[in-house]
Amino acid sequence: MKNYDVIIVGAGPGGIFSAYELMQGSKDIKIGIFETGNCLEKRKCPIDGKTVKKCVHCNPCAIMNGFGGAGAFSDGKYNITNEFGGTLYEYIGKKRAIELMEYVDTINMKYGGEGTHLYSTANSEFKRICLQHELHLLDASVRHLGTDKNYDVLQNLYNEMKDRVDFFFNSPVKDVRILDNSQYEITASIQGKEDEQFVCDKCIISVGRSGSKWMESVCKNLDIYTSSNRVDIGVRVELPAEVFNPITDELYESKIVYMTEKYQDKVRTFCMNPKGAVVTENTNGIITVNGHSYENPELHTENTNFALLVSKHFTEPFKDSNEYGESIAKLSNMLGGGVIVQRFGDLIRGQRSTEKRINRSFITPTLSATPGDLSLVMPKRILDGIIEMIYALDKIAPGTANDDTLLYGVEVKFYNMEVQIDEHLETKHKNLFIIGDGSGVTHSLSHASASGVHVARYILENA
Repeated sequence: MKNYDVIIVGAGPGGIFSAYELMQGSKDIKIGIFETGNCLEKRKCPIDGKTVKKCVHCNPCAIMNGFGGAGAFSDGKYNITNEFGGTLYEYIGKKRAIELMEYVDTINMKYGGEGTHLYSTANSEFKRICLQHELHLLDASVRHLGTDKNYDVLQNLYNEMKDRVDFFFNSPVKDVRILDNSQYEITASIQGKEDEQFVCDKCIISVGRSGSKWMESVCKNLDIYTSSNRVDIGVRVELPAEVFNPITDELYESKIVYMTEKYQDKVRTFCMNPKGAVVTENTNGIITVNGHSYENPELHTENTNFALLVSKHFTEPFKDSNEYGESIAKLSNMLGGGVIVQRFGDLIRGQRSTEKRINRSFITPTLSATPGDLSLVMPKRILDGIIEMIYALDKIAPGTANDDTLLYGVEVKFYNMEVQIDEHLETKHKNLFIIGDGSGVTHSLSHASASGVHVARYILENA
């Protein structure tokens, strides 16, 4: 049985920055990181667009699991803001949250992100234009690394850490147990073989969105209180890059919120990818849609994509928001064999899209998806809100509501149950910390990374 000072469950941004900061603060600290997926260079999705066009349900999914977490092949956007991306500031304070996100940005620049652009909504004329059309632009500074640069940063961080940290890849943690001496015992399946036990003085859990069901079981076993969280349901919009160029050239990532007239529901843009590509992702065996883009101009496409999401919160008697989102995504998978794509004009006219209508459009899809009818999948209230938002965006970016605009469904953002933790992100069990998206507190790369730094510094200060 091997002993560590600190064991980290999950090698996503929270786990990576926890380990990095612990290394910087102590030369002798013994750290072990357990990760369900592969190391970065072995994370390969078989979808190539030619031989393999759709998800083949790899276990674990290489897009969602492995070093770098679900954000490894994302667009590499680090939003420095308290306006969105989670509620970390409610635990550690707004000033400290921003300071930690800015610190994370300096580390990213040090390890390969130098030369990338930091965008800002400050003093943007676009904010006034949005307000004139009942749209609200949220404040943020946005560092865009791009999928390619983001990969380089992660690889450089791994190279820096690999000789100081014991990494256990393809080694899912099955159980976390509290020992009589207040240490923690971790049971993990090493390389998919026999279970082994490891002991640590301090345990940091950073399992991300893909570990949501596992996190719930751990909290139940350790009697840690959790509360229901929201689920975001919507579509990914793809249109010619020229339509949004005036916005993306200035801001790159614009978080725009609209209150629908019909239902007074909030609809928001999310994960904007100028000249990017639409992709699929596998969450617990369910295929949903996402998007990313590259810093390298040679890898740009002619399209821009972004999500339109509606947040749903549930109260009594139903509390499982993720189950609700999963049921809608499963319906899409059942009807389309995966992701469904529909022209906006077809949706408005109440007709399903066909391969023929998609092919004769003036926009070429970047994802091979099944033409279909999203109205057979999406709840009416959510779809009505998305349609209303598209017409609202058309006022500030004419062309958004064109017939050929493509809508991919379903995009679902699952959020973990919010775990009861204190200002140190520590549970009621001393030296057991839950960080990143697995805590339900953070919902972004920057917030998750900052939470990792926060806990690492607390551990060092109280060593």
